[in-house]
Amino acid sequence: MSGRVGDEIQMNETAGGELSIGPLPYIHKLGKPPKQNLLKEIITAAKETFFSDDPLRSFKDKPKSKKFVLGVQAVFPIIGWARNYSLSKFKGDLIAGLTIASLCIPQDIGYAKLAYLPPQNGLYSSFVPPLVYAFMGSSRDIAIGPVAVVSLLVGDLLQAEIDPNDLIPYRRLAFTATFFAGLTQLALGFFRLGFLIEFLSHAAIVGFMGGAAITIALQQLKGLLGIKKNFTKKTDIVSVLRSVFNSAHHGWNWQTIVIGVTFLAFLLVAKHIGKRNRKYFWVPAIAPMISVVVSTFCVYITRADKDGVQIVNHIEKGINPVSANDLFLSGEYVGKAFRIGVVAGIIALTEAIAIGRTFATMKDYQIDGNKEMVALGTMNIIGSLTSCYVATGSFSRSAVNYMSGCHTAVSNIVMAGVVFLTLELITPLFKYTPNAILASIIIAAVVNLLDYEAVILIWKIDKFDFVACMGAFFGVVFMSVEIGLLIAVSLSLAKILLQVTRPRTAVLGKLPRTSVYRNTLQYPEARKIPGVLIVRVDSAIYFSNSNYIKERILRWLAEEEELVKENNLPRIQHLIVEMSPVTDIDTSGIHALEELYKNLQKKEVQLALANPGTIVMEKLYASEFANEIGENNIFLSVGDAVHVFAPKTSNTEEP
Repeated sequence: MSGRVGDEIQMNETAGGELSIGPLPYIHKLGKPPKQNLLKEIITAAKETFFSDDPLRSFKDKPKSKKFVLGVQAVFPIIGWARNYSLSKFKGDLIAGLTIASLCIPQDIGYAKLAYLPPQNGLYSSFVPPLVYAFMGSSRDIAIGPVAVVSLLVGDLLQAEIDPNDLIPYRRLAFTATFFAGLTQLALGFFRLGFLIEFLSHAAIVGFMGGAAITIALQQLKGLLGIKKNFTKKTDIVSVLRSVFNSAHHGWNWQTIVIGVTFLAFLLVAKHIGKRNRKYFWVPAIAPMISVVVSTFCVYITRADKDGVQIVNHIEKGINPVSANDLFLSGEYVGKAFRIGVVAGIIALTEAIAIGRTFATMKDYQIDGNKEMVALGTMNIIGSLTSCYVATGSFSRSAVNYMSGCHTAVSNIVMAGVVFLTLELITPLFKYTPNAILASIIIAAVVNLLDYEAVILIWKIDKFDFVACMGAFFGVVFMSVEIGLLIAVSLSLAKILLQVTRPRTAVLGKLPRTSVYRNTLQYPEARKIPGVLIVRVDSAIYFSNSNYIKERILRWLAEEEELVKENNLPRIQHLIVEMSPVTDIDTSGIHALEELYKNLQKKEVQLALANPGTIVMEKLYASEFANEIGENNIFLSVGDAVHVFAPKTSNTEEP
């Protein structure tokens, strides 16, 4: 027979030859761990932090030629999957590429306006970056190009430095910021620092995206209502609505409103149809292009532009011109471009990684986050040299790409090919496209960023997460995109600091008819052991929380002593600290335990530790604290400690 640790049993032979069950006469003790080599410990920690995926595993025991091929394949994943590419896969990628191209072309023109850039720069950003990503990216489903949130962020930060009407220096600053955005992404991937973007919590991202969606939609009122003059460049809701109402008497154009509202309704209905039935995913995908074609034709034949309907006018023909000489690599704008690029690069990276992981999970494959960062960084660096601004993965286009049946990143190549033909052949046809249509397309596209279901779920799960979500949301809506982002990051870090500095502790009791000890608040039926207080610490013990943990344990003891006096129960003589969740401890943590031990000695209470891990045990012995409290007071389990301190209670089975 066998039993769990802390509830060991043995078979004893009685005088009559019968067998009886009784507790083992010994208690397991934790062994003293061997000393670790300092260099080995540092290497192990660094490997787990930066190389937990062990990227060199596939290179082991391979000939040099094979290692070279694997090395090239690691940088260009296309070499790996291209060997098994087939005509059937190409058919799926072709359909997907054509579908997302019909969606991206009108969106790119509109998103460029969000960034206060000429429309051709939006199209440029859906030509070169997707081609680079197709060769270097590891996701099969991401559709690359400009996105609404990043475009708004870039435009907001750029126009604070240079007037968008001063086009040449403004574009130069945009290209330089894109260069630094790519450099940031590349550096994070190359040095395997991708874990840093995890500090932006999901709740904060939901709030930031929702606030950005409201801000983007409000910004489009200028195009939707045909407002020509004196519209604010600020993004907060108060400034935008003030501009709208101030222009109501003389700035609105009824023809523009009719065009904008009509096609906005059409786009929302198309989106609803695609959402209700996945078979009709292509309806919302081609609706923007249909809207552009029909509205452009109507404006052209009616010459509504002469009646005040604002149109796109000129879009430069031809593919991306080289912009390497346009970058600000010296002077006053370098620092500004760097700041803008870092912020935009991290937001773009966060969105792309989230999208890639989402669709990888749906298709049951894995993406390498660090390789994704290298790919995204490289494509933005090359993009900055070819008149592009910051590009990343678009959720709406990636969803269409996924539902269209894409198999590989070839769909991005097909999309880039269509954009190439558009730039070379048909950009003049967009001359009479009304701005109201672009505004309608953007509003319809950002509707999905308002994820109210996620907000409700966040409220149900974690109230602090909800505060972070709402803080980011209201920061974007009522202040600015930059302030909202700062609030999102600050609240995410505040939550981490709160959890680190104020970890949870719990008083444990024994569940009836078991040897299991659990939180008495979670399990009211758990029985406390007379004369023994059992406290569990649910965190590593560091300088940031060691004093709090010590004081919290002493408060638990004081509260328990009061209850004991009120109920005339045996006084507390033993305090057991359950340390299984304590993954690590530092010098401050050891000092806190020493102070706790001294405080308990004054109260004539014996301290015991239950189940400390290997790292914790090693440090307890290195500091001599294990010898100070005595090895006999360090146990394998809470059950073992109770067996020693309260043997009668631990052996009594509740009815």
